[in-house]
Amino acid sequence: MINNLHIYLTSENIYLIANWGVIPFWLLLIFAPQHTVTKIFSHSIIVPLILAIAYAYLAYQIYINDNIFEIFDLYFGLDNLYAIYSNENFLLIFWLHFLSLSLFIGAWISRDGLKYSMPRFFIIISLIITYFSGPIGLVIYWIFRIFYAKKINFDE
Repeated sequence: MINNLHIYLTSENIYLIANWGVIPFWLLLIFAPQHTVTKIFSHSIIVPLILAIAYAYLAYQIYINDNIFEIFDLYFGLDNLYAIYSNENFLLIFWLHFLSLSLFIGAWISRDGLKYSMPRFFIIISLIITYFSGPIGLVIYWIFRIFYAKKINFDE
């Protein structure tokens, strides 16, 4: 059975599982930030580890089927980046990268907001924006934090 597992691990299935799979963890961060389940799953390495396994699997597939060194072409111009994204495995690797980092940032925002006793409304707004646009949500949270925590740090 494990030999046939690769039949089910298509790019489309990995995309759907990863996309829908992170939503419960975001909901935990929004609605139950101090619950034990949230601490175990959303604030730990478990979800990024699962996404990293999918990432490694896709990198291995690229290594076997394509030229893994094409990834370095992305540094030579926007056209090369566009060409790399035309390969669905490369595109999916970048998407898993985004999902993992956004969830990591969301978990940090949730913990930091609780640490500074920020109003839940502003934390929730920041988390939702972070889910959809990563860095913009982080900057918005940071702006809220300046006013509520009365603390500006550029090195946290």
